[in-house]
Amino acid sequence: MREIYIVEFPSNLGLKEPHPGKEPGVKRLPDWFQRHNLHKILDPENTLRLDPPKYNNTKDSETQILNANSLIEYAREQAYLVNNLLTRNKFPFILGGDCSILLGSAIALKQKGNYALFYLDGHTDFMDISLSETGGVGGMAASIVTGNGHEKLTNILNLSPYIKEENLWCVGNREYDDEYENEIRNSSATYISLKDLREKGISNCTAAFLSEVENKNLDGFWLHIDVDVLNDTIMPCVDSRTPDGLTYDEFNELTSYLFQSKKLCGLEITILDPDLDTTGKYTKDFVDNITHTFNLSQKNQF
Repeated sequence: MREIYIVEFPSNLGLKEPHPGKEPGVKRLPDWFQRHNLHKILDPENTLRLDPPKYNNTKDSETQILNANSLIEYAREQAYLVNNLLTRNKFPFILGGDCSILLGSAIALKQKGNYALFYLDGHTDFMDISLSETGGVGGMAASIVTGNGHEKLTNILNLSPYIKEENLWCVGNREYDDEYENEIRNSSATYISLKDLREKGISNCTAAFLSEVENKNLDGFWLHIDVDVLNDTIMPCVDSRTPDGLTYDEFNELTSYLFQSKKLCGLEITILDPDLDTTGKYTKDFVDNITHTFNLSQKNQF
């Protein structure tokens, strides 16, 4: 079993202000997780932290994206850190942060080889800037890392695409809107909505993904977890709430299959906003579930 390194990327650069003059509270997530014992339960070899540049709610004139230049600067630094850990055969367990933290991880993966991305999210995050009401990269992360969008963000260090589009699996979306979904339906990525996931079966879907990783002889895969993939009744403390979502039984089953694979090279958790969970009830439940599933799975790797 590889040594686990918790990596804290407390960035909110990919989200708009929830209210004028107020930054998204997701930047406090790593500290909030630590307060609720995630670090203690995982018992990592080490904990590393990389603070982001200062937040700004102004759109970049060239790309119409919030914090574009800061995101690029941060992604380069993130990639250096993640690349170093992967080179040393460590397992990065990354705590965001919003979904824009994926940029740095994806760049590091491209530097290391050819990887798949399992994007577990209540939204596809696969859309063009023209469909974005906010200009936040958090809602376009899956699209950007697969080379879609302005090259200022898609081609950092001349590495576009960071993840090949055909190696992206986008799983769990429940924003059922044809204009929104057609962006990924018309791509070469694999798209499995929440409805499709339940119809096909969690074990069947994860088995198909893991088989594809093996059959394509990929170097491994990365797991992105946006907590808004969970049912809104058990995870309401997110920036974009949507009815329904995975139960913890479903979430634990799905992640356990992925956690057990030795092809999994790292993961990241995003979007839980401590400002929206003042008692810590939802955070505690999440920490209890993911740490139990992860630690148990590490003993049953295949």
